[in-house]
Amino acid sequence: MKNRLIIVAYLFVQLSIVGLSSSCKKSSGLSQANVTFSVDTLIFDTVFTTLGSATQQFKIYNPDSKTVIVQEVELMGGKNSPFRVNLDGVSGTKFENLNIEGKDSLYVFVDVKLNVNNQSLPLVVEDSIRFRTNGKDYYLNLVVWGQDAYFYYNESIQENLWKSDKPHVIYGFAKIDSAKTLNIEAGTKIHLHKNGILYVDKSTLHINGTKDKPVIFQGDRLEEFYKDVSGQYYGIYFNQAQPSTINYAVIKNGTVGIQMYSQDPSNQQATLTLTNSIIENHASYGVFLFAHPVLKMENCILANNEKYGLFVLQGATYYINQCHLLDYGRDEKSAALVLKNNYYNSKDNKIYLSDMEGTINNSIIHGAKEYEVLIDTIQDAQVKINLNFNSCLIKWKDENKNSNFKNILWNLNPYFKDPINYDYHFELNSPLNGNGDPSLSNGFDIEGHPRSLNTPDIGAYEIN
Repeated sequence: MKNRLIIVAYLFVQLSIVGLSSSCKKSSGLSQANVTFSVDTLIFDTVFTTLGSATQQFKIYNPDSKTVIVQEVELMGGKNSPFRVNLDGVSGTKFENLNIEGKDSLYVFVDVKLNVNNQSLPLVVEDSIRFRTNGKDYYLNLVVWGQDAYFYYNESIQENLWKSDKPHVIYGFAKIDSAKTLNIEAGTKIHLHKNGILYVDKSTLHINGTKDKPVIFQGDRLEEFYKDVSGQYYGIYFNQAQPSTINYAVIKNGTVGIQMYSQDPSNQQATLTLTNSIIENHASYGVFLFAHPVLKMENCILANNEKYGLFVLQGATYYINQCHLLDYGRDEKSAALVLKNNYYNSKDNKIYLSDMEGTINNSIIHGAKEYEVLIDTIQDAQVKINLNFNSCLIKWKDENKNSNFKNILWNLNPYFKDPINYDYHFELNSPLNGNGDPSLSNGFDIEGHPRSLNTPDIGAYEIN
């Protein structure tokens, strides 16, 4: 399926239904069965021009041997809908009492005509048609792309480069197939519809943002109301991926920012190298590692995710340096860092153990709760657990004094400038200032400022 260029401003849909008798035989009785449809969503995926048009069709089926009455057909958007319904030559928004004989069907034709370029339309224009039979309602969705963008609807990605010249919209899923590589250039904006997902399946993803031109992932609702609403789409999912990179990305308002499952056995490098990125305001997790993927993360901010910032289940290998792991979410049981490190208790009551090796350096783990680090592991001779924290500021009511925690600043106020509005820069009097380990530091912070060679700051920002 090709990418689609849609330029839409004025849009109407003409729907006509043919092939139906207005009466039925009294001796046959009436069916109590339900109608079915050949599709549940009618997608207009043709490439349109300013004066283009296209026609789609679907069928309504009566699977029973008796006649069924469609009591109501209603365009849910009513008079304010960008769609217009025509039934048997009559325009309107609601029609009543249509008969479909036993084992018969109705063809439905939907015409789209686009004649004015109006960039104020949403990325996706939607409505639905309600069909009521025997007191039950069934809905068929109408979907038309509403702006000039690249659109992906439940498809494998054929190209190896996403350009930044116009937005990319994912409706359903966009999948990078096994052994394929997708590069996303700096400045690209990616919008995902409800439950939308970018799926990296045993393949490679490179997001190549820059400080001045980050790559942005967010929902496809552009109204001001939605700018801070979480759960608008699913997220980015890595399944046994080949070595992938994300640099200078903003991933916000989804369910899970990044989810990583396992690692391709042939991959001897990090599954994902994540740098200079912000992952915030997700309904569940910022980053979720499951079944031992390998993550390298530097100069990143995981903040305001409603459950956990970084969540590890059934093992992982991770190296985290100069990061903010923050928990100011609304869930009472949330935490900045959760390490259910090396096991997974499945539905079949089997416990799956895995090695866990993790290092967190020069980072802040903080939030509104007393315990922002939760560790739950099972000791077993068959698995290795090696967790290290060095030169970090950690919010944890019970200070951990074992040798895996070195040079830790416990339970101190980081003095962020404006955490309510997601500003996690810090004041000069913050304990983050100058207390990083120079031997563990990297050269530049998330904003491109050079780090002090002798007294670097803790976290993603370096103040000068």
